[in-house]
Amino acid sequence: MEFEEKTLSEQYLYKGKILKLRKDEITLPDGNNALREVVEHSGGSAILCEKEGKILLVKQFRYPYKEELWEIPAGKLNEGEDPIETAIRELKEEGGVIASSVEKMFEVYPSPGYTDEIIRIYRASGIKEDVQSLDEDEFLRAEWFDKRTLKQMIKNGEIKDGKTLIALLAIL
Repeated sequence: MEFEEKTLSEQYLYKGKILKLRKDEITLPDGNNALREVVEHSGGSAILCEKEGKILLVKQFRYPYKEELWEIPAGKLNEGEDPIETAIRELKEEGGVIASSVEKMFEVYPSPGYTDEIIRIYRASGIKEDVQSLDEDEFLRAEWFDKRTLKQMIKNGEIKDGKTLIALLAIL
């Protein structure tokens, strides 16, 4: 690899429930040394759900941005969990929906400059409505939108979440 950076040392600065923060000393392709800060994250899965021409989004408050965001259902992978199972779980928990079929669309590296997180995006079909089963610390509203409305929401800047924009733009 032409631009590969080689790790000399790794130092953990923080190990939390959701992420770990590391400071690495590396060697650059030109032989000089540098530091890299890396956020380790287990990754997540998101799921695009369409029924009768409408797409399911959930609206929830996102603390780092101090605002409510529209997103496709998504969640963090639990240790040892298959990413497709995460997607299926989140669709049921957040959207109150069960899918008879789930297929992978693609993977997204949300911010490769500082995190190793990978978000796998799936597409659900064969939809059956069920009941939401939110986590005790989760507060959100699920709503179905037609594609015309979604296009307008994107144009108006009402949908800001990266994984959601990528999934929607792949089908709109």
